[in-house]
Amino acid sequence: MTERTGDGTAFEIRGPADTPVVALIHGLGLSRALWRDIAPVLATRFQVLTYDLFGHGDSGPTLEPASLTLFSDQLARLLDHVVVDRAAIVGFSIGGMINRRFALDHRDRLTALAILNSPHDRGEEAQEMVEARAAKVREAGAMATLDAALDRWFTPEFRTNRPEEIDRVRAWRTRVDAESYAQAAWVLANGVRELVGPSPPISAPSLVMTSENDSGSTPAMSHAIAAEIAGSETRIVPGLKHLGLMEKPEAFSRPVLDFLERTL
Repeated sequence: MTERTGDGTAFEIRGPADTPVVALIHGLGLSRALWRDIAPVLATRFQVLTYDLFGHGDSGPTLEPASLTLFSDQLARLLDHVVVDRAAIVGFSIGGMINRRFALDHRDRLTALAILNSPHDRGEEAQEMVEARAAKVREAGAMATLDAALDRWFTPEFRTNRPEEIDRVRAWRTRVDAESYAQAAWVLANGVRELVGPSPPISAPSLVMTSENDSGSTPAMSHAIAAEIAGSETRIVPGLKHLGLMEKPEAFSRPVLDFLERTL
């Protein structure tokens, strides 16, 4: 059942009571429905909290300028609302940037991190390209970059054989608040700059995963993220692209569940 916080955040919580809480953060232009195949697996062992970022899904837009800290604080307020002191946080793409920011802003409220298909230091040339793409969103709207994104996100076979899933992603994008999306796109593009080499470093137990053929959140980026978090683990899922967790959800749910069971 969908509930709402005072700031307009739409959320659901499921799973056995009196078990550790795991919060799941979706990616840019998506919604909490991204986790439909993964949340039930995790909810066999944990309380699973899914929610929509500001301006996405069923959540209202924010009146404040978007930033990683804004989204980090959104999650902190959500945990307050459901009366949870500490949680493990699984973040996909921009969600993996938000949970790293949360680890810096609210480190005493964090039990573990799973960082999935999330960008890191891109190098200056690629960074400029991604920022230009974010600027195009501001000029042309949220749908302007979607077709090119779908090519980066899914394998050709999946796009051919599962058109209903591609339509699902399109539908999520049509629901975003235009201004919120434009601001969040800039956060995704520019926010990595504040996550590289943080001081003090992230110290929570961490799992860093991506797909072998994810061009925007590459295996090299995942290894670089892990290198900055002492004791972290890295997993590279073969063959898939950015939204591999939609193509083969079990390739992500099983390692994440195993990590959480060993950690929490």
